[in-house]
Amino acid sequence: MNVSITSRKFKARETLKDFINYEVVSLERFYDNILSADVILSYQNTRDSIKSAEIILKIPGMVLKAVDDSDDYKKSVSSAVEKLSRQLKKMKTKKFAHAK
Repeated sequence: MNVSITSRKFKARETLKDFINYEVVSLERFYDNILSADVILSYQNTRDSIKSAEIILKIPGMVLKAVDDSDDYKKSVSSAVEKLSRQLKKMKTKKFAHAK
């Protein structure tokens, strides 16, 4: 799976990039055929320091997206990955329910 990380208005550290790669690759447990993942990191206001993580997963025939905001990039990424894992589980159960 190709993971591309885009950080808007700042330069992401290597430790953050490694954390994001680890989290996003863990989604392969729920669905084997993920083509690519685009991670977009940005912060909304400098005063409140709200950090946003947007993850876009491309799988054959579908595009899944999750966005989360928090005060830390790691929290935002973890929450977005959790949302995507729920979407993948739901999609997989629907797929197998229709196959029967």
